[in-house]
Amino acid sequence: MRFSPDFLDEIRARLPISTVVGQRVNFDPKKSNVSRGDFWGCCPFHGEKTPSFHCEDRKGRYHCFGCGASGDIFTFVTEIDGIPFPEAVERLANQAGVQMPVRDKDAERQEKIKKDLYDVMNIASAFFQSKLKSQEGSLARSYLEGRQMPKAMIDRFHIGFSPDSRNALKDALIARDISLKQMEECGLVVATEDGTTPYDRFRNRIMFPIADLRGRIVAFGGRAMDKNVRAKYLNSPETVLFHKGKMLYNAATARKAAQPKAQESAKPVYVVEGYMDVIAMAKAGIETAVAPLGTALTEDQIALLWRMTPDPVFCFDGDEAGIHAAFRAAERILPVLKAGVSARFILLPDGKDPDDIVKVGGADSLKVELSKTIPLSELLWRRYTFGQTFETPEARAALEREIKSVIFTIKDESLRHYYLQDLRERLRNLFRPAFFKNNGKNYRGNRNLNTIGGGPSASLANSNLVKNSASFIPLREAAILMTLASHPELWYEDFETLAKLELQNPALIGLHRAMLEIMGEWQPDDADAMMKLLKQKGQGQILGQIHDVLKKLGFRCAFAEAPIEDAREALKQAVYLHLRAHNLHKRLRDIEAELLEKSDSGMFSLLGDVKSELEKTEAVEALIDGFGRWKEDESEQNESEK
Repeated sequence: MRFSPDFLDEIRARLPISTVVGQRVNFDPKKSNVSRGDFWGCCPFHGEKTPSFHCEDRKGRYHCFGCGASGDIFTFVTEIDGIPFPEAVERLANQAGVQMPVRDKDAERQEKIKKDLYDVMNIASAFFQSKLKSQEGSLARSYLEGRQMPKAMIDRFHIGFSPDSRNALKDALIARDISLKQMEECGLVVATEDGTTPYDRFRNRIMFPIADLRGRIVAFGGRAMDKNVRAKYLNSPETVLFHKGKMLYNAATARKAAQPKAQESAKPVYVVEGYMDVIAMAKAGIETAVAPLGTALTEDQIALLWRMTPDPVFCFDGDEAGIHAAFRAAERILPVLKAGVSARFILLPDGKDPDDIVKVGGADSLKVELSKTIPLSELLWRRYTFGQTFETPEARAALEREIKSVIFTIKDESLRHYYLQDLRERLRNLFRPAFFKNNGKNYRGNRNLNTIGGGPSASLANSNLVKNSASFIPLREAAILMTLASHPELWYEDFETLAKLELQNPALIGLHRAMLEIMGEWQPDDADAMMKLLKQKGQGQILGQIHDVLKKLGFRCAFAEAPIEDAREALKQAVYLHLRAHNLHKRLRDIEAELLEKSDSGMFSLLGDVKSELEKTEAVEALIDGFGRWKEDESEQNESEK
């Protein structure tokens, strides 16, 4: 029995490779990275004790580095259960909730019809491209030149031109023995209500072919050359090939470009507003941009984005329309949000789109703007608080009610819990009285959400090494990361705790993320391999900085020359102190919240005690001498969390 590619793709889309493989393989939590859809386990096809079997949701593939077994969900089931391919397809279709096709001659005929329609679309695309190069396309070429569109981009995106004629394309296709019925099924001509001869749908427009995930042209988007035309952009109608709510412009190219390659991590996928924005990004060397097709973001498009990357970046103009578009996108994402996937947002300078930025400042200018991402939770917060004042209880209650109403659209119960927790934290910071807000830099209402875990110790802040620096390097964080870089094997002793460490310094946050990616992809077993991979990921400068700071202070245990036993003990002490500081900060916030509701001398005394303990914890001498043990003194940590 032969199955159509679309049918098999539908099953793949609904069943991540990790879901199918995970029913037979226990994934190693230390080597796997759930948020990236990256999993490791012992191979089910040959005996092994060290995980070398890898599967990745974005690719939908598995591969064993021990025996060489590889394939997709269908290959896995056929080989693991020894069943024929059709039986594997039927089993997986049932699991995915996809109805099996009824195989008959009519289905085969429909498949042949679709194949012929793909050929028609290719012929139409070639026609449009030839017209752009002809005399008829001179004004269109001038327009593209005015938009600084190089010939290489025109060729790469197969941009064309539809003449200002009712019959130009139709006549060209008839000359190639293509029927009017096929043209109508492709959406290339418009059938009249009175039954007269159909006419070309696209006239006097710059044409952008739209491809599916297999790279097959399924539709066109046309930009009008006449300013007086009502529809500036016109897309193909829904056809048997084209379902605009399930597709994204440039998705096939972006998905391939986003996939991690040897010695490189996965690239971010950017969601921009239109065709020209995608092409502007490509001009700047960014090949991972996609765009919706003239509709509001759909659930299918969100699912497609998450198959490409767990954390797509939505890029909008910074004007009022762009800001509202960002809010609408966020509200469509929330109901389908789940653990392991999210979204980030960028609001470009007011009135500028990617093409404007590239034309004025070049590729580097655009890349600077693309680095200014904010998480989904922050965008929601800004929507309801930016430019507002909340001086009355009524205003505060209204703010809380509005944001909660949006959060409750999240269907995932666990994720909804954490969003509500984040909201409570933000509300406390926003409504905290001034004498609390000024108590220390870690309590600023607009603090970076990635900096939980404590500020620098007083000794370090006053050190000659850092006091004249614009951005100091927190010693405790530096010691932890240098030890892990010098002794990668220590990652596996408590991978979950180390992976979830919350750091303060942005550069060290980047170094920590880079190490997590490396451990997930390459698992280096010595310092030289780890350092080489980190430098390839652009972490050489920060490595050099923390190396120099730790070397001058005599932190021998952080370097590869130290015996593993000494490095292990030093790491335990440093991580213990880091977690201890985090818990004390949490205790401070809880006490302050209670004081907001009721002033009590006993609580003020307790506040002073906790601050005193925090100062002791954050002293550099405490890191050097150490006290307690990492995670073993659970009673003390539990007490601090009460």
